[in-house]
Order: sequence, then C-alpha cells, then structure tokens
Amino acid sequence: MAESRPAPVPGHAPGPEGPVPSSHSSSPSASGPVSGAAPSAGTRSFDPWSLDFVADPYPAYAELRERGRLHYFEPSRQWLVPYHSDVSALLRDRRLGRTYLHRFTHEEFGRQPTPEAHEPFHLLNGSGLLDLEAPDHTRIRRLISKAFTPRTVEELAPTVRRLAADLVGGLCAAGGGDLLAEVAEPLPVAVIAEMLGVPVVDRALLRPWSADMCAMYELNPTEDAARRAVRSSLEFTDYLRELIADRRAAPGADLLSAMIAAQDAGDRLSEQEMISTCALLLNAGHEATVNSTVNGWWTLFRHPEQLAALRSGEASLSTAVEELLRYDTPLQLFERWVLDDIEIDGTVVPRGAELALLFGSANRDPSRFDRPDTVDLTRADNPHVTFGAGIHYCLGAALGRLELGASFGELLRQAPELRLVAEPEWKPGYVIRGVKELLVEV
Repeated sequence: MAESRPAPVPGHAPGPEGPVPSSHSSSPSASGPVSGAAPSAGTRSFDPWSLDFVADPYPAYAELRERGRLHYFEPSRQWLVPYHSDVSALLRDRRLGRTYLHRFTHEEFGRQPTPEAHEPFHLLNGSGLLDLEAPDHTRIRRLISKAFTPRTVEELAPTVRRLAADLVGGLCAAGGGDLLAEVAEPLPVAVIAEMLGVPVVDRALLRPWSADMCAMYELNPTEDAARRAVRSSLEFTDYLRELIADRRAAPGADLLSAMIAAQDAGDRLSEQEMISTCALLLNAGHEATVNSTVNGWWTLFRHPEQLAALRSGEASLSTAVEELLRYDTPLQLFERWVLDDIEIDGTVVPRGAELALLFGSANRDPSRFDRPDTVDLTRADNPHVTFGAGIHYCLGAALGRLELGASFGELLRQAPELRLVAEPEWKPGYVIRGVKELLVEV
C-alpha cells in the first residue's frame, strides 16, 4: 500500500503508501517553536512512549483538539496536527514533502545524513515511492500503476478469498487460537507472495524480513534493531535480484513481470526501484492489514451490538470495514517535511520543521464526524484519512479493502460464534499500533 529516494532520517513507519520516515532522536529538527505558538501547551497527555497512552490515545487527542489546531511537541521536535480538516488539507499541500532531498541537501535543510552503516536499509526503503516527490514520484507511480491496475486487484479476488477461507478454516479446525498469528498476519504476506510470483517454498522468508525492516518504522529504533533491519534489507534485496533475473528470462503472469515490462515514453523502472517497490508492498501491506484486522475484531468484541448487526446483515461488510478503519486506524501518525514556510492557525511553521499529522485524531474529530467516539457500522458519511490523500494516497487501498473484506467475511461465515478468550496486550509501538495477539474461540 505502497512508494521512495534515500530516506533522510533513521526511523520509519508504514503509511498510506508504505513506511513512514521518522526522525525523533538522531536527526533533531532545526526548527523549534516560533512566534505565535505555545511550545508545549496541550501535549501533556500526549506520550507515545507510554503503554497506557498506546492502549487508548483518543482522550489525549481530544485534549489536543480542545487546545488548538497546532502543538509543538518537544520530545520529537514535531508539530502535532490533530484536526481532520488540517490533516486532509496538508496531505495535499505541495509546500510539504515526504522528502526534502529533491530540493535541499541535508546541510541546507539543517539535518544530518543517515549513518553509513544503515544505508542498505535506507536505500531499499528510499528508492520506491513513499519518500519521493515530483518528478521522480510522478514517473515511478505512473509506471507502477501500469502494472498495479484495478483489474490486477480484481483478478486477485478469487485468490485472496481462497487464502482467507483456508486460513480461517484452519483456525476453526483447531477450535480457535491467536487470530493475529493464524489469520491476520499470514494472509497479506501470502497475497503479496502470490502477486510477486514468489515460489511457495520461499514464502516463509518474507515474514521475518518484513518484521525486521518494520522494527525501524517506530520511534527511536535501537542500534540492534537497525542491524537486523540492515541484514534483512540486504537478504531481501539479494533475493529479489535473483527473482527479477528469473522473470526477465521467463516472464510470468505476476506483478514483478508486469513491472519489468512497464514502460512509458521510453521510461522504465530501474532494478532498485522495482526491488524497493516490492519491499514497500510487503511491509506496508503486512503491517497495515494485520493491525486493521486485529484492531477491528477487538473493536467488535467490545461492541457486541455492532457485531450482532454485522452478523445479521443489518450492517454491510463494506461499510463496516470503512468504519473499523476510521475508528481505530492502524497508522496513528504520518509525517511531512516543511519545504516552504507555512502558516497554520496564525503560527508560521518554518522550512526545515516537521509536521506530525495525527490520523487517529483526525478520524475521531467531532467537527467532521457525528458521534466520532461511537462505533457505527452503518455510517455512510465516512471520509476517514486512513489511506492518506493527495499524490501519496495509498496505491494499495483497493487491495487492502479486498483482504479485509475477505478475512472478515470468512470469519463471519465459518465462525459465527467467534468469541474473545482474553483481553489483549498492546505492543509498545505507537506509530504502527496493534496488539500482541488476539486469542479467540469458535
């Protein structure tokens, strides 16, 4: 759900197109509070390193919105943006960027280059779509879109439904288990493997690689996490180079072969761009869909009347998926660099600063959603920002919706009495937010 250039900062988190660069510790912002702002007002309850906050960030978001449209958060040196109207507009504002390297050097922008030892990870993460701006972003997205078409996704539907049915069938045969490990996690990885034409015998490699790389998407990743991410980046890159060579020699009916063939006005994707796109599809599709599935079921178990409406058909599955994506989005924060001075609510945020667009807050904003803290699976007016907006709108949104519809649908069909065994614990990550496991019985 996926797009990049060498990432300018050391940490990342999946976002609408894929992993979201994060810069909270080793690349501090050159731009702090400016005239007209209250540097830390409204941020006392905003604590992304607290497990209590991670378990329920929504009261803190409400406090942020009550105190204003913009808040400077010193620990991460970011400007927090909590309102739906602002988040939606800023996602489309070209004075902001996913990277700054198309216009400035690190030094000109007041930043430090990434450590040389981390470069394999950043090269892999930064040569697809996510961190690119025009003209590179335009060219690569146009070429990938020729391979990743709506028809491609539509043709995947039978495969996705078959995979979901098999996984749910296994869970039911066992009488239950961990919904995350048995259904939510393996489905998107299997789908990406099918899309790319990864042989069945090699598919077990993908999940560990993805887990290692995604550990770098959180705030302040450790050096040990960075080493694992670099190792997995190198191994994944080597594997993809061999697979691309095989597809060049013998093209198949898969996305990788389509990317090799894609061209427009003489332009083609480079090998690195193809490899980075595959990594982004794996990481973004894996993390976003896993947490959307498990967070969604945790929401349903806590709102039995809504689950009953879904089981009875009173609420449609497609509308329910959109509401679950809004109510507890898997990606809580998405970042933008300020490329040119921008004014928000009377505060000038200078070039070189970083905005943290709070998707979770925007999706619970009462100025845009009626009764935003209420789960309503029949909600028709639902312009959530979970898939982003603007040129970086999620390339894999249709695929994500297909996977979620398939897994929820099969669980409703095969396990109509599905019930929770124990309240889950939350993982410590805030940007990519999800539970450790979800134990169920059928």
